[in-house]
Amino acid sequence: MSRKASISRKTNETAVSVTVDIDGTGTSKISTGVGFFDHMLDQLSRHSLIDMEIETSGDLHVDDHHAVEDTGIAIGQAIAKALGDRRGITRYASLDLAMDETMTRAAVDVSGRPFLVWNVAFSAPKIGTFDTELVREFFQALAQNAGITLHIQNIYGANNHHIAETCFKSVARVLRAATEIDPRQQGRIPSTKGSLA
Repeated sequence: MSRKASISRKTNETAVSVTVDIDGTGTSKISTGVGFFDHMLDQLSRHSLIDMEIETSGDLHVDDHHAVEDTGIAIGQAIAKALGDRRGITRYASLDLAMDETMTRAAVDVSGRPFLVWNVAFSAPKIGTFDTELVREFFQALAQNAGITLHIQNIYGANNHHIAETCFKSVARVLRAATEIDPRQQGRIPSTKGSLA
């Protein structure tokens, strides 16, 4: 069964096109016009093994907010569409991810119930020209539209680039584990309710 999906989303602020393949190899083709964000999305694809094609254009003359948030919305919608009724998935995963001096924990429930718990602080308002507050905005949009419960906690770290990158990498790894097909589920929906919609 193919777990691929495409989403196109156009507003007065942005135009976003996303294609995902949950069972990919982590290859990506990404262009949002925001260099640091492209780098983070490449990490998300590479470490989740979800193939991603992302094209975003919009009002970058205002700031990066709409491009980042709307890209998160479209990726979330594409992942939800690709997962369908979530039959046979592992559903839960958690991970502590280290990068140099930084440690970040992510946990996910691919539950159909969107929720974000965000316990991450940055010591500066920007990484280069990128607003650090947009990292949370991206994950809020992703969780809400993918229908996942997502907890992200930076346990410690000093370098803001590393903190942001460990957020993306840890989420990537838990998405990979939680969306993998569990051979012991034999096509069942992993919920006593019988639905993860």
